[in-house]
Amino acid sequence: MELHDVWFVLIAVLWTGYFFLEGFDFGIGVLTKLLARDRKEKRVLINTIGPVWDGNEVWLLSAGGATFAAFPEWYATLFSGFYLPLLIILFCLIVRGVAFEYRAKRPEERWQTNWETAIFWTSLIPAVLWGVAFGNIVRGVKIDADMEYVGNFWDLLNPYAILGGLVTLTLFTFHGAVFAGLKTAGDIRARARSLALKLGPVTAVLALGFLLWTQADNGDGWSLGALIVAVVALLAAIAAIAKGREGWSFAFSGVTIAAAVAMLFLTLFPNVMPSSLNDAWNLTVTNASSSPYTLKIMTWCAGIATPVVLLYQSWTYWVFRKRIGTQHIADAH
Repeated sequence: MELHDVWFVLIAVLWTGYFFLEGFDFGIGVLTKLLARDRKEKRVLINTIGPVWDGNEVWLLSAGGATFAAFPEWYATLFSGFYLPLLIILFCLIVRGVAFEYRAKRPEERWQTNWETAIFWTSLIPAVLWGVAFGNIVRGVKIDADMEYVGNFWDLLNPYAILGGLVTLTLFTFHGAVFAGLKTAGDIRARARSLALKLGPVTAVLALGFLLWTQADNGDGWSLGALIVAVVALLAAIAAIAKGREGWSFAFSGVTIAAAVAMLFLTLFPNVMPSSLNDAWNLTVTNASSSPYTLKIMTWCAGIATPVVLLYQSWTYWVFRKRIGTQHIADAH
């Protein structure tokens, strides 16, 4: 296996980690409107991800940085062609981070309500747009012979990509509801499990339709195997949450995300960004990659830094592993 193939796999792993961790982050943000009944319950939900949300975003930075260094042509075409949706995502992530930090800085109800509304929308919008973006990457976009995107924003809003956006929204919200059931106590835990049971079948139908469409267009035996794992894991997650086994349900919903991302990258390889105009203009792991020397240096750096990051983040989750409920939230002044 060549180093550019290795880095294609590593980038897939980084995106898997991001969607697994930031997925329930986004889901919790959406649930602040759908699940919480009052301000205290919103504080409970926000506190479940308070110690970890910023660490989860490190995976996005790593995925973007790895793409820039390992596949500069892919990075250039992707970030220029998808400039507006990626700018919207970036804006949402900035506002979302500010909202987490600022909502409790003043006691006025209007101040806190406005920031909580910002958390909801800046969680929902990226959850949709990431699905739209990856749907277009897998489907192919208008790339010319100079490796430049020649389409426009509206070309990205095609039925396949929109379905992908709905899948990521429902899947992340389901993932977040399961996480809320795992991390909370009392009445909010029971309602999180009930909501997850309602979201599960909707998520399964949308995900099955999207993955079957992907398989029909670009799939092979390996991607079919990933599709089967994703569907079975999602059904197992629904069955586990129905029995009150939130830990197993969370693990299975994580496997669903990992298998779905794996399927997308399996159908993409050896391309990194197909051209819908001419197959000869596809960006591939070969023509979009950096030099072998650059990839070699990156491999050594990643081999040293990655275990440290994983150990630190695992320790963070271990420290903040206990459930919280409204009884742990002090009354507002």
